[in-house]
Amino acid sequence: MTTDMFEQRTSGLLQDLRDTGTDKQLRYLTGPMGATVSLEDRGEVICLCSNNYLGLANHPEVVKAAHEGLDQYGAGTASVRFICGTFACHRDIEETIAQFSSTEAALTYVSCWCANEAVIATVVEKNDVIFSDELNHASIIDGCRLSRPRERVVYKHGDMEDLAAKLSAAADADTRWVITDGVFSMEGAVANLAGLVDLCRKHDARLIVDDSHGVGVLGATGRGTVEHCGVLGEVDIITGTLGKALGGAAGGYVAGSRDLIDLLIQRSRPSLFSNALPSSVACSARKAIELVSKDTTLVDRLRANIASIRSGLAGLGFECQDSPTAIIPIMIGDEADAIRKSERLLELGVWVVAFGYPVVPKGKARLRVQVSAALTGEHVEKILEAFGSL
Repeated sequence: MTTDMFEQRTSGLLQDLRDTGTDKQLRYLTGPMGATVSLEDRGEVICLCSNNYLGLANHPEVVKAAHEGLDQYGAGTASVRFICGTFACHRDIEETIAQFSSTEAALTYVSCWCANEAVIATVVEKNDVIFSDELNHASIIDGCRLSRPRERVVYKHGDMEDLAAKLSAAADADTRWVITDGVFSMEGAVANLAGLVDLCRKHDARLIVDDSHGVGVLGATGRGTVEHCGVLGEVDIITGTLGKALGGAAGGYVAGSRDLIDLLIQRSRPSLFSNALPSSVACSARKAIELVSKDTTLVDRLRANIASIRSGLAGLGFECQDSPTAIIPIMIGDEADAIRKSERLLELGVWVVAFGYPVVPKGKARLRVQVSAALTGEHVEKILEAFGSL
């Protein structure tokens, strides 16, 4: 009886999604990620839906480093970190991440989702209170759910006054944890980290920032939202990903104090019960960070492309939020309409994904444009031409 009910419920949901034109389709690539990609059913198209912000996912030096890691360390670690799954390349990438983040130490995980779940569930104790921005990423939300604080408080998006009032109301907590995205992935908005740092100092709170969409994109040298906001070295805990700007493969990390990282090694469940980052990824990500640290060529190119596409879309009449990030949401509202526009752009050779519920609230469907340093002037012209025909 239970099985029949599940099947009926699932079948009904899936059929409803198909009938309303809101079901999500997986598309298969037959080659590497770049400014253009080869889609199995469409051929070569310009890719505006990737997190490959610096174009490093198929950079020859990054790919070579992955091959070298594979040759030296093999296909996998075959164990969790504390048993026998920690290789020398893990120490190398973690030292590189810590230096890049201006923190004492860092620890890698197989994804930033795991990193967020690990750090929040490990550091938060039963008489602590969590304060989470209402637009935080799902991984932060789930990390908060896995923790067992006295209270979980959601504050209005980017509202310093609301957060200050809520912090004051929980003054008797052992530790107050403020958690925010650095760049909000669906809006492209940047957190006011300078304001958050000041507020946390005033209220003796700790600040955790997930900078997955900021690192490699923002800041004079690509060190992320913390650098962009002038608080490099002043944020208590930074989490981030190696699966976006920093090589685009996989993996996440936590960067912070030496004591924090030692605590995570001892107590964080995603590290204690899950294999370490594949060696090929550790090596390729380290090379990606080295390339970003060497000079600002890729970061500068990305910024130029962002400016060109933002101004071009605005000139076509699209409402684009003013932001320095590589994420440009174009609000549509109706999910089926957003999907239709996405399909039309793909017919014109430009791949932009439509986002609807449950990724964003109902009635707030959008096209999310994501800019890459790999795009050329010719690509930008074709992109604007396609949007101009919508």
